[in-house]
Amino acid sequence: MAEEKTLEAFAQDISRATDEQRLALAQQLKDANLWTGKVSSKFDIKYYNALVKLESAYKQQIALDKLVGAEKPLDRYGVLQSLMGGDGGEEGPKTTVQTYVTSPTQTAKILDAVAEDLLERKLTKAEKAKYLKMINQEQRRQPSVQTAGEGFVTTRGGVDEQQFLEEQIAGTAEAKTTRATDAYTIMLQELGGLR
Repeated sequence: MAEEKTLEAFAQDISRATDEQRLALAQQLKDANLWTGKVSSKFDIKYYNALVKLESAYKQQIALDKLVGAEKPLDRYGVLQSLMGGDGGEEGPKTTVQTYVTSPTQTAKILDAVAEDLLERKLTKAEKAKYLKMINQEQRRQPSVQTAGEGFVTTRGGVDEQQFLEEQIAGTAEAKTTRATDAYTIMLQELGGLR
């Protein structure tokens, strides 16, 4: 069996997690009656106290597992699920928050297609970096929330990368000028051009 993390190392990992991840864990701690008051993603003394309560239950579980010779002892998250009323089985819907952040190569494909369509040119490296930063910030701001239960899975939220980038690029002065020029060209063609 691998060496288990100390409470300090576990708490440090939680403190480094994203706000969305900390908020989701805080809600689970509240659901397990380990958190008092309003849940928050802020890693403060209230958050740490809830982790200490989880640690106490975890230590009790370790002692019980040794006593009964459990083949597969529960980790901290397993103990938390158990305290929330689950035993690893599907007792009710489970909600998870997932933050999906695209890589530069994934975003580059979408950016190239959108830029060709709206600007009629490829973007520079600096422009790609700017839009990648924008999309990644939006992805962190809008994580997807998945709820799964017996016989169903629903996902809501998240960012439609192509739609977001189309809106950002279409709002630029260059895109507006390109559309106006295209409209003028089409109008000239319809009227038979200049003679």
